[in-house]
Amino acid sequence: MGSIHAFILGVVQGITEFLPISSSGHLLAFHDFLKFDLANSLSFDASLHLGTLLALVVYFWKDVVGLVKDFFRSLRHWDVHNDTGQRNAWTILVGAIPAAAVGFFADSWVEEHVRNLWVVVCTLAFGALVFFMVEAWVRRQQLRPDVTFATAWVVGFAQVIALIPGISRSGATIVAGLYRKLDRAAAARFAFLVSLPVVAGAGLFKATELFQAQPSQAELWQIGIGIAASTVVGYVVIRFLLRYLQGHSLAVFAWYRLAAGGALAIYLVIR
Repeated sequence: MGSIHAFILGVVQGITEFLPISSSGHLLAFHDFLKFDLANSLSFDASLHLGTLLALVVYFWKDVVGLVKDFFRSLRHWDVHNDTGQRNAWTILVGAIPAAAVGFFADSWVEEHVRNLWVVVCTLAFGALVFFMVEAWVRRQQLRPDVTFATAWVVGFAQVIALIPGISRSGATIVAGLYRKLDRAAAARFAFLVSLPVVAGAGLFKATELFQAQPSQAELWQIGIGIAASTVVGYVVIRFLLRYLQGHSLAVFAWYRLAAGGALAIYLVIR
């Protein structure tokens, strides 16, 4: 795989990791469309998460520092019911537990049985329908900005479903937040923050696997290009989406998912 391929994959990862359209589904499709040939492609794709992880950390740096401080403060003096900072730190940890646990044990099974372009076609369409239904439901609800532990669990299990290619981590977690009556800004912000521990764990684990394969200097250069591209693009997309969702629904992403799923289905039939 040349440097241009690594750059393209990094850009795709940066865009699709945060927009609710599925990074895993798009990367799988791009590998097939453009015939990228890379040993350990799964590990390479996962290492791109280091770039989007870096984008998250840079964008939410003040929040991350505050959450870490609040977490350690809670260990000295537990007061999550009255201390908003402590509660925020623990809701993010609670929300990360389901995906971290299931991902650790089911990662190989997902890669073997679910990493399939026809699965992506179905999940893109399924996600679009869920977006439309949740948006119709949300318009009749009184939304709020506070994240409860019950909401954190629901969002956490949404991250488990997002292990399936085509579902979208950001899409599943934002929808789960809206279902729990979070306002759009709070749902998007919590969706990004709760993904931090999971993305960090998955990215570091897969990157370790990749480097254990002893990549060449050229391959290391390509990995660096991919990570850099996903970092820069990811930061821009986070900034865009948080602002966009303050005044817009998920409808445009639902229509995109239907169009992308239809185009992918046609490609699979005629290829």
